Amino acid sequence: MTASANTIQRIDTNARMSHIVVHAGIAYLAGAIAIDLSTDITTQTQQALQDIETSLARVGSSKTHLLSAQIWLKDVDRDFSAMNAVWEAWTPPGHAPARATCQAAMAAPDILVEIIVTAALAPILPSM
Repeated sequence: MTASANTIQRIDTNARMSHIVVHAGIAYLAGAIAIDLSTDITTQTQQALQDIETSLARVGSSKTHLLSAQIWLKDVDRDFSAMNAVWEAWTPPGHAPARATCQAAMAAPDILVEIIVTAALAPILPSM
């Protein structure tokens, strides 16, 4: 993906938000949640991370280019350890981003986790 440093690209935009915003080589993702909210924290975390991976791939990035992550848990006391187990298995060794985890009232009662990430775009390699 090539664009000038001043270009702002908005992907899947509606009146409220964009799913992805790309500017100056950085991808900003909206919060990712699970598709199936009837599941436990492990499955919800896995599904949110899969959404993040898919979104990053859409803009030419990956989880190895993560810069920061914000993780919002409905119940940090109950779910922190299980969420971290999924997160640590998903995050490539040596590529952990700066991260914060907080407890929050969620937008819907069945959402257990929401994850927001920022990532650098993958460098474009010159053609051979």
